Amino acid sequence: MSDQDSARGHNMRTRSSYVLSVDVGTTNLRGIVYDKQASIKGASRKKIKLLHPHPGYVEIDPDVLWADLLDVVQDAIRAAGIKADQISCMGIATQRSTIITWDRETGLPFHNFITWQDLRAADYVKEWNNSYTMKSLNSGSKLLYMVTRKTRYLAASVLRFTSAQVSMRLLWLLKNNAEVRQRANQGQLMFGTVETWLLWKLTGGKVFATDYSNASSTGLFDPFMMEWSTTLFGVLDIPMNILPQVQDTSGHFGSCCPEHFGASIPITAVVGDQQSAMFAQCCYDVGDVKYSMGTGAFIDLNTGRKPHASIAGLYPLVGWKIGDELVYLAEGTVHDSGTCLEWLKAVGLCSDISATSRIAQSVSDSGGVYFVPAFSGLQTPINDDKACAGLIGITRETSKAHITRAVLESLAFRFKLLYETVLTETKIPLNYIRADGGVSNNDFVMQLISDIVAQPIDRPSHVDMTSLGAAFLAGLAVGIWEDKEEFKLLRQTEKVFEPQSTWIMYKPIITEWERAVKRSLKWYKV
Repeated sequence: MSDQDSARGHNMRTRSSYVLSVDVGTTNLRGIVYDKQASIKGASRKKIKLLHPHPGYVEIDPDVLWADLLDVVQDAIRAAGIKADQISCMGIATQRSTIITWDRETGLPFHNFITWQDLRAADYVKEWNNSYTMKSLNSGSKLLYMVTRKTRYLAASVLRFTSAQVSMRLLWLLKNNAEVRQRANQGQLMFGTVETWLLWKLTGGKVFATDYSNASSTGLFDPFMMEWSTTLFGVLDIPMNILPQVQDTSGHFGSCCPEHFGASIPITAVVGDQQSAMFAQCCYDVGDVKYSMGTGAFIDLNTGRKPHASIAGLYPLVGWKIGDELVYLAEGTVHDSGTCLEWLKAVGLCSDISATSRIAQSVSDSGGVYFVPAFSGLQTPINDDKACAGLIGITRETSKAHITRAVLESLAFRFKLLYETVLTETKIPLNYIRADGGVSNNDFVMQLISDIVAQPIDRPSHVDMTSLGAAFLAGLAVGIWEDKEEFKLLRQTEKVFEPQSTWIMYKPIITEWERAVKRSLKWYKV
């Protein structure tokens, strides 16, 4: 019997079948205790406190996040009516590509977390994308594709850096923070995304690691070679000794120090938020599709053991790696989804976001109003960081309901662009579409998505799938659940939205919306 199997057996004999899930999202921090039936026994939530010290900067104070995480976990355990020593294991799901560096000797961070929404490196993005180095890389990759016909080289021939990727923000840090550069040169700099820093803190500095799903989401990892990209680090002149070890998504990542929660809890899963939701949605087969609508929106397609090389902005990511099982995803992103509904509330167009579906249905159409959801630019397949949000077509007769409907319609229209990109690029027959995230609670948006792509949309009874996925992956590692077939029985559908015959009405509306989108492109000069 292996040490891992022995530990699994000992853990199941001495602890109850409770799993703790920690979900560090962009908007919320959650702690949830699940039982073996995947029922929530206790939960706690706090808002993530985003800081904006300068225009375009989006940060999180690591000390505040750490204190809030301790509070949320303790509150969730208390709400479950149990003690920490009754918890079998912990899974951690996090927002991806939000970075921090800290000192290897002191353990102290050099700065706040720089989130995936941060735009401070925009000039670096522009400079590098227009550089001779990038042009040479693109040209060389195009030549290699012509010789080898390998699609990974075709994707590299149109490769562009973006602000959402880690590379340019990390380069900005090394160029603009003298202490960070000095400690990097001395071999004393540690770099990681949220999960890596949390592992370091929870284990008292014993574990410096990430998993394949998070690593592949940084843009610093080569999913085709399954390793950190030596080429990229060489081109950018970034030392590779700052990087964490990459481990399987489900497995042993050390244990929490007992002083944090009153007992030492094994950490047995670390996973990126979208990959976690994909796992909880039971999208285990090639062609399965998940669409998560939270702060941003993400379409993920299971491509099996083969990463997809894209020229339209789909990212080839590792979904999860569990022993010999390796699953890749093709992901398309929209940075503004829930943020659009928050905007409606912030400017007084609605007082309750949950009422927007009813408000939108109170009018027969948007009255010729079109909304472009681009507070953070437009991503796949348009890929324009300089695009602006826009509201076009307002007249004296325009009401709050018309604007609300236009905003909700735009979220569905963005999905259509993503969906068509996935179909066209991957040429993989799609099995079904499963939706989750806070925005998926909006019936108007869900029904419209179903109508305009002519596909059923399956919404689960438990829409917070990110937390559940981390729990599933953690419990799998210690034997609470034996295999993925059990998860298929635990996942429950709350509603299936069947396509209605509204496409004829919406076809000209989408055409006009696309015209509005074109007006928003390349709006910002810097």
